[in-house]
Amino acid sequence: MITCHLKYVIDPYQLSVFEDYGKRWIKIVNRLGGQHHGYFMPSEGANNIAYALFSFPSLTAYENYRKQMFSKDDKECVEAFKLAEDTRCIISYERTFLSPVFE
Repeated sequence: MITCHLKYVIDPYQLSVFEDYGKRWIKIVNRLGGQHHGYFMPSEGANNIAYALFSFPSLTAYENYRKQMFSKDDKECVEAFKLAEDTRCIISYERTFLSPVFE
């Protein structure tokens, strides 16, 4: 299993837009074979940092998701990308891959 950890720097004046963006990607990731663990919005502390975690059974499964996600044929992906681009609710992001440890 591989887990993708995303750290976002977001526009703190567009939290509701970013939350909408996150809800869209939760559905997309789950539909395309992953397991989304949620978006984590600012609460206490920094008002412009958010996180997301999602897993795939393997790196190959993740790579297949990436191919599907960038397909212009997937209307939901195109709309989610367009929302972020049009609103500029995301300033930047960092992606890290982790291997989870379970009992």
